[in-house]
Amino acid sequence: MIITTVGLDADDTLWHNETLFRLTHERFCALMADVADPQTLEARLAEVEKRNLRLYGYGVKGFTLSMIETAMELTGGEAPPRVVREILAAGREMLSEPVEPLPGVDDALAALSQRYRLVLITKGDLLHQEQKLAASGLGDLFAAVEIVSEKDASTYERVFARHGTGAAQAAMCGNSLRSDVLPALEAGAWAAHVPYPLTWAHEMADAPQGHPRFAELASIRDLPAWLEEVG
Repeated sequence: MIITTVGLDADDTLWHNETLFRLTHERFCALMADVADPQTLEARLAEVEKRNLRLYGYGVKGFTLSMIETAMELTGGEAPPRVVREILAAGREMLSEPVEPLPGVDDALAALSQRYRLVLITKGDLLHQEQKLAASGLGDLFAAVEIVSEKDASTYERVFARHGTGAAQAAMCGNSLRSDVLPALEAGAWAAHVPYPLTWAHEMADAPQGHPRFAELASIRDLPAWLEEVG
């Protein structure tokens, strides 16, 4: 089997993301402590986020709007202006947070770019994801960048056909089983899961244990060796 193309997820695969969302979530709970307990806030925010995904998509802007909507729902439409201002400020801070590649990413991508066509495949807000890629210093290593609204089998079929030699000769690497692994395997590609310590509930899924094209890697540092073994 010849691997010609390697797709890579961005958030929580190349740089931190979920940690920032969790910290902002805690800030939101503290801000709303007089309105509801943390469990109620978490459940309602998760419900609102899920409902809004089809409207706002993934990313900080949709998360910020969902926090405001949750605050309005839990206060009967009378959230104090101070609360709304604080939520908007938290969203702006998330958008301006410095981007630093995770350990091992620089060396792994430099090695991979010598042998494969690298394609960044990520969900989220177009402008913010472009800004994060530019700030990371990794942009020159990628032959193509695809910022998509959803990651499903048809997405991987389309991307690997457009930027490579098809899904059968491609591999995808990311931290999400639901978005980076399962649909890539369904499309006929290989897939490597590199876990991140935190996982958004919406991205939870069971690992496809025993699948011949799947691997669980401890670090992205292990990706070049696994791809060489596959090839």
